[in-house]
Amino acid sequence: MSLFEIFDFMPEGATDWAEKVDWINNWISVVSAFCTFAITGVMIYFAIKYKDKGDGKATSFVSHNSTIETIWTVVPTVVCLYVFAYGFILYKEMREPPSNAMEVEVIGRKWSWEFKYTNGKKSSDLIVPLGKPVRLIMTSQDTLHSLFIPAMRVKEDIRNGSYSYMWFTPNKTGEFHIFCAEYCGTMHSGMRAKLKIVSTAQFQDFLDDRKQGVVVDLPPAELGKQLFTQKGCTACHNVTADRLVGPGLKGLFQSKERSCTDGTTVAVDENYVRTSILNSNAKIVNGFAPAMPIFEGQLTEDELSALIAYLKTL
Repeated sequence: MSLFEIFDFMPEGATDWAEKVDWINNWISVVSAFCTFAITGVMIYFAIKYKDKGDGKATSFVSHNSTIETIWTVVPTVVCLYVFAYGFILYKEMREPPSNAMEVEVIGRKWSWEFKYTNGKKSSDLIVPLGKPVRLIMTSQDTLHSLFIPAMRVKEDIRNGSYSYMWFTPNKTGEFHIFCAEYCGTMHSGMRAKLKIVSTAQFQDFLDDRKQGVVVDLPPAELGKQLFTQKGCTACHNVTADRLVGPGLKGLFQSKERSCTDGTTVAVDENYVRTSILNSNAKIVNGFAPAMPIFEGQLTEDELSALIAYLKTL
């Protein structure tokens, strides 16, 4: 057994990230243990060696040692910079999902999870295909929650009124735990679910089987298309790239960011679109007037999600 294995208390991993996260975690544990024992050992040694023996002789006294001071400054600095660089590179990888990632909407509420798929399928467990990148779009219907999937080495807080994101690519089949990692009330410890990683064929069977979980009447994108007409969005927005009163919506989610009249730029994601629908004056894009009505209080969370899902298809 290697020294790293002695400090390996991490749960089973089911993604390529697990090996990288576990390695740096174990490396930090080994370095920390070494420093703890080394410093404590030197302190005990000096306490014994330089103890006042009561014979009237003065103990040794050292006022300065440039070599020692350089070592204990440079070495910890190098170690910290290495840990920062390794962690930052891995963090960037874990925050930038690939364009072909499968999207699943996650809703947290006291005290359960709901996972919604693009065809309208809902499930109390997260079921995903092996080897396919998965992007979770998460929100809360009440208080603060935090979705934690130990096997994927990912955790993200979930707030009411906004979306947060995380992604992973599963590399082995099986069942793994999902927890809420933010105290959310009396039944917080019971807010659990399962991550089930299955083959592509099994996942397709799950999506097509209307007996597993709950299936809504319409997929979110189709419901959003109906709402887009019913709520009068067509009066000001084209579903092409052509401008009307407001901007054309084709390719909206493919654009990286937009410049606003207040001098800021905004990333075009679910949060931006949600804010633009509920409070259109919050971020006005350059070249457009504040003419869009405010829909705050006029749409349910499901309707908002459906409209966003529809806009992604354009």
